Amino acid sequence: MTVDAELFGRAAGGDERAFGELFERHAQSVWNHAYRLTGSWAVAEDLTSHTFLIAWRKRAELKLIRDSALPWLYTVAGNLARTEHRGAQRRLRLLRRIPEPSRISDHADAVADQVDGEERLKAVLDAVRKLPKAQQQVVELCLLGELPAADAAALLEVAEVTVRSHLSRARAHLRALLHEKTAEKTLEEK
Repeated sequence: MTVDAELFGRAAGGDERAFGELFERHAQSVWNHAYRLTGSWAVAEDLTSHTFLIAWRKRAELKLIRDSALPWLYTVAGNLARTEHRGAQRRLRLLRRIPEPSRISDHADAVADQVDGEERLKAVLDAVRKLPKAQQQVVELCLLGELPAADAAALLEVAEVTVRSHLSRARAHLRALLHEKTAEKTLEEK
């Protein structure tokens, strides 16, 4: 029996210390996955907290894949990230209805202009969200979550060859979408 299986067995019985050990083992990985899905440190922290809250509430029914809790935790974080994205889109639509205030030059704006890493990550995430759902799930688990294809296949209850096929198609779609986005940005800058 692996460490995760043993800890989740004890946590399912109500052992808070065992669950705390699980949190310590996987919190950083879940945060990294949430960050790759959202491109925001703060949102990643919120999603990580919420993921483990759900894991605590559902600890008796949690599904380990190859005796690891990470695939299940990544799936929960991915679902929460999609829900967060939909909520953010609704809030943006509401904000667009408010007239723009006059802009005042600020040092923070200059610093923000220099940091483009999050912007690139958000462009990738936007492209991922445009993929068909099956490809999107596989990309989130295998490319963003860095899970092996076999683990993703077990979690999604499909054949490993199906996961590899979805990955191949998703990579081709992402290349096309990101190339198109880069071309549009270049035209806008001219």
